[in-house]
Amino acid sequence: MLALLIIFAVSVMAMQEDQWDPVKNHMLEFKENTDGPIGMLTSSGGAPIPYCEATNSLNNRLINNEFFMDAITHVNRERIPERVVHAKGTGAFGYFEVTHDISNICKADFLNDVGKKTPIAVRFSTTQGSRGSSDLNREVKGFSIKFYTEEGNLDLIGFNTPMYTFKDPIRFPNFVHATGRNPGTFLFDRSTFWDVITLNPESMFLFLRVFSDYGIPASYVNMPGFPIHTFQVVNKNREIHFVRFHILPDAGIKNLMSAEARNISSFDPDYVSRNLYQQIGKGEFPSWTVSVQILSKADVKRMGYKAFEVSRVIPTKDFPLHPIGKIVLDKNFNNFHAQIEQLAFCPSNLVPGILGGPDIMYESRRFAYRDAQSYRLGGNFKKIPVNCPFQTNTYTINRDGVGPVGSNEEDVPSYYPNSFNGPEPNSESHCSSLIKIYEEKAYNFDQAAEFYANELTSDEKTRLIENLVFELQPAVKMIQEKTIKLLTTIHPDLGNRVAKQMNLS
Repeated sequence: MLALLIIFAVSVMAMQEDQWDPVKNHMLEFKENTDGPIGMLTSSGGAPIPYCEATNSLNNRLINNEFFMDAITHVNRERIPERVVHAKGTGAFGYFEVTHDISNICKADFLNDVGKKTPIAVRFSTTQGSRGSSDLNREVKGFSIKFYTEEGNLDLIGFNTPMYTFKDPIRFPNFVHATGRNPGTFLFDRSTFWDVITLNPESMFLFLRVFSDYGIPASYVNMPGFPIHTFQVVNKNREIHFVRFHILPDAGIKNLMSAEARNISSFDPDYVSRNLYQQIGKGEFPSWTVSVQILSKADVKRMGYKAFEVSRVIPTKDFPLHPIGKIVLDKNFNNFHAQIEQLAFCPSNLVPGILGGPDIMYESRRFAYRDAQSYRLGGNFKKIPVNCPFQTNTYTINRDGVGPVGSNEEDVPSYYPNSFNGPEPNSESHCSSLIKIYEEKAYNFDQAAEFYANELTSDEKTRLIENLVFELQPAVKMIQEKTIKLLTTIHPDLGNRVAKQMNLS
């Protein structure tokens, strides 16, 4: 088996050598596209750097060498705080094109003209681990889109799973800590991982999917995206509807088996990020179909809290997908830090016609993402070019702070109301507001059982069992038994097969 995996790895590398590679040839391309040096080397202040300073610092006062002082003081400050979750990621740019008019349910301008294109930025990411972790870990992946619309930026922040781990936001810090590194050993601890899952049993639905064949995308090009919330939308007649977004890859959903992923990760932990950059660099632009499930007020009244339950799915057999557009990625970033690491998503970035979700998890994310971006990038993070709503003019009362500040709103009055022709609010008299809902405790065992019993083939069930056993073995026996009890509650066959393979039956 090991010999076959080695042969596979060598053959993959050989194929990469035989083909033109936009990653491998990036610097060579830059050289070929420039006619000699692009300009004179300068300090950050713009002063020319003399050859003697750039090539030698020996036997001279360092403080007088501006090239050295400029570089050494900056390199100490190059790293910004990484994201607590979704630290490692990549991204690209492209456009969203409307294919179907849904103005009858949503008045958002960027959706209402078939053929209209809106610039977008997309970030794909892992969940656990640092910026140096592998793309190929078995986990939930992130899939987020920033639409630069003419009415401001819209951010849809999602995952490659159609459901979320839990519905109560108070559980978030606990999951981050329990599934991260043990503070004592600073190693990942499978006992705490499975403990937090069994203590929050609704999370098992998501993890059954993660430990199934869906758990490791073969590439970001083959990965779906789900913004998970049920969004409230309104049309020009002030009529309310609700939608769930589905973003499905036109190349099809494809995933890797565990052995494949471990093997590839051993020689190329950046495999999935590299693949996306290569495909776009070669002109093989990936695309996704964006669809929505549409619910009326009557549907929501009938379904109750389940319509907004982020740890459940809304069955497509009851609410079919309605295509609304295409996402195409046709441009790679040209500086990772400026365009991807500083790319900041916020659920509070909404546009007229899309009000967000009325659930408490959405409210929590509106605060948490804003706070995270302010911490990582500073209070003016929305003025960083990649985050600017460049399709529209912005007039705020916000001033000053750590840069970038842009024009800092120039000399426009910095308060409202004022008597000096400062910016005025939208004159629309009607203010749309989210409906109020009552949320019960999460329950999704019925859907988890349905997933195991009816959505997986016999072979897929076998691999799910193998993956669960592999991940459970490092946990202490007490936690293993708790997990098996939970699995048995969801479906007796599932729990019994895991117990049998672990000799705990």
